[in-house]
Amino acid sequence: MSRRRHSDENDGGQPHKRRRTSEPIEIEDRLESLICRVGEKSTSSLESNLEGLAGVLEADLPNYKNKILRILCTVARLLPEKLTVYSTLVGLLNARNYNFGGEFVESMIRQLKETLKLNLYNEALYLVRFLSDLVNCHVIAAPSMVAMFENFVSVVQEEDGPQVRCDWYVYAVLSSLPWVGKELYEKKDVEMERILNQIESYLKRRQKIHVPMLQVWTAEKPHPQEEYLDCLFAQVQKMKKDRWQERHILRPYIAFDSVLCEALQHNLPPFTPPPHSEDAVYPMPKVIFRMFDYTDAPEGPVMPGSHSVERFVIEENLHYIIKSHWRERKTCAAQLLSYPGKNKIPLNYHIVEVIFGELFQLPQPPHIDVMYTTLLIELCKLQPGSLPQVLAQATEMMYTRLDTMNTTCIDRFLNWFSHHLSNFQFRWSWDDWSDCLTQDLDKPKPKFVREVLEKSMRLSYHQRIVDIVPANFSALIPTNPIFIYKYMDESSSSLPGYPVTIAISNAIINRSSNDEILTILKDVPNPNQEDDDDEGDSFNPLKIDVFLQTLLHMAAKSFSHSFSALAKFHEVLKILTDSDEGKLHILKVVYEAWRNHPQMISVLIDKMIRTQIVDCAAVANWIFSPDMAHDFTRFYVWEILHSTVRKMNKHVQKIQKELETAKEKLEKQHSRRKDSGDEEEDKNSDEEDGPLEEQIERLQEKVESAQSEQKNLFLVIFQRFIMMLTEHLVRCETGGVDFNTPWYKNCIERLQQIFLMHHQTIQQYMVTLENLLFTAELDHHILTVYRQFCALQM
Repeated sequence: MSRRRHSDENDGGQPHKRRRTSEPIEIEDRLESLICRVGEKSTSSLESNLEGLAGVLEADLPNYKNKILRILCTVARLLPEKLTVYSTLVGLLNARNYNFGGEFVESMIRQLKETLKLNLYNEALYLVRFLSDLVNCHVIAAPSMVAMFENFVSVVQEEDGPQVRCDWYVYAVLSSLPWVGKELYEKKDVEMERILNQIESYLKRRQKIHVPMLQVWTAEKPHPQEEYLDCLFAQVQKMKKDRWQERHILRPYIAFDSVLCEALQHNLPPFTPPPHSEDAVYPMPKVIFRMFDYTDAPEGPVMPGSHSVERFVIEENLHYIIKSHWRERKTCAAQLLSYPGKNKIPLNYHIVEVIFGELFQLPQPPHIDVMYTTLLIELCKLQPGSLPQVLAQATEMMYTRLDTMNTTCIDRFLNWFSHHLSNFQFRWSWDDWSDCLTQDLDKPKPKFVREVLEKSMRLSYHQRIVDIVPANFSALIPTNPIFIYKYMDESSSSLPGYPVTIAISNAIINRSSNDEILTILKDVPNPNQEDDDDEGDSFNPLKIDVFLQTLLHMAAKSFSHSFSALAKFHEVLKILTDSDEGKLHILKVVYEAWRNHPQMISVLIDKMIRTQIVDCAAVANWIFSPDMAHDFTRFYVWEILHSTVRKMNKHVQKIQKELETAKEKLEKQHSRRKDSGDEEEDKNSDEEDGPLEEQIERLQEKVESAQSEQKNLFLVIFQRFIMMLTEHLVRCETGGVDFNTPWYKNCIERLQQIFLMHHQTIQQYMVTLENLLFTAELDHHILTVYRQFCALQM
């Protein structure tokens, strides 16, 4: 880069100044682009691209060393799918500049410590794997890597640490061995044997009560749903037995062996795992999702066995690609289909299995559910001749295994399937599923088909669903979503309150005020009140019936009409639902009127919670009430409950954030005055702080009140679950019948679902739950669910 300055009397010097500041930025951007894009499709070979890039970076090291270090450390952490490409690049740079290699290793260790401190355990895992691959590139000496692994495994000897902490350190070691196991065993076989023996001993004694809660299927056939550490250890043991051979990791450094083996190596600085702290949030354990084996992909390359390390490597790489590109579905699909070595494996089967594995991951998928739907649609477009067939095969397999599928996963399956169908004109070979027509409607298969059609109707309309499904499926087709108005015509005139509905209807048409409506409602007799009872303000269900039935009937044309009606008569509804019974009854009326239209029930209840016509506890009590027994296992009911819990949680978080912001503001005021040392400002401090301190006090009260409401909501939900399940178990025991009915499976798995979906919030109230509800006297079937949940963060 030339340092000469050209003088030109016309430029006044200003443009030169601008160019001098922007040139380094341009070069830095170019370096970042070159590093990030290496390993992507190119006309040149990967090896020549790496050699060329190493030369460019070496030339820029004197001026841009810190920038290059920062970029390389970042890609090691955030682009794990190109791990071996970047480890080779670092190896080439180390061979040319030993000091740079040392600084890079130190930066990586600093970054590893930082990620562990910040609970970024996935990123820490990628850093450990990257460091281990640097052994293959002759950057790090094998003995120091073994020493680091020994320190990691020593965590299992800690007495007071949680199991999930030990799990992470063991996983970090095991998951690095497919890359570096051979090299370490050749150099330090005795030490590596000792590490594997320690891991084996730990795996034999660790608790696994959490596993049933995380399994997609309860049945072990045709594919066992193994705990992730057990599965990985079996894969590593098989790899060791095969003399550490594997055929799926791209290893560009082999081409540079003659250069790299001459390089001087660095020893890792001693690394001690940071001690356990109370605010550490370790990754939850997982169960490995298995849907296919070699018999399912009859043509072409053979699928690696579930205990072959190739299966682990392929799945890890596909997970990496999704993690890096999930926001751009087109890029993500293209990257998945251009997976290196795709000709050696049945790639479509692996991709479909990995995507469903993520979608069904418990407690939560890594990304939003709809991403997986759009990704699969994109893959079908790119591979129209092969991928739709694999997807149809997977759908068929999941349908046949619905009996043993986890209820939460069935929810996600039906959401995905209905959304997918809506993108392909709802075409499906429904006759292949006609076996569900001979089963009871509460069995998983007919229930699933009915819910899929219900969900599809939301994405279409009723007549369309009637037209696409064969006539013999009529029992499973959703009812026409029409409003049921019980005061419809003259035949309803004998119903109590009928004359008032006509008056209310006229008042609404004539745009009467809220006060005028309330005056009309005063004449409604109270069926709960004796003739000689003077208490006029007691709960009157007929008032709610008459007013809400009429209002919703007049606004039944659309969601918007219904929302406007609720907004316009908000004051009236608030007065009518002043008591807990009123809130429960208004929900009952909404259900009775719209029971043929579950989506309308969902959105109206959502609106009523937002506008505080009803509260969250009332919705929970209504769902578990005898009135809802008929629909208790329906999908929309649980959609409403989870939406209600999420609203409560968001409400608490919002107030907590407001409180934190106010406290930070006060803290800043104090520190500003402290720094300025201004006596005059000190005198005004009380005036300045007063309103803020009052605001903090008010917010503190609001937070306490909201948390109390939140705790009460969970107590209501769990108490109702316990009552219903206990009654069922006692009834079955008394009658001498099997308790394990479809209703019981659904109910117990819904209880698990509540624990899993809202685990972070529920953990705050564990002591209360244990003392009040999940006591030792509780039936062991129900208590087991609670213990499984506790084991997830043990």
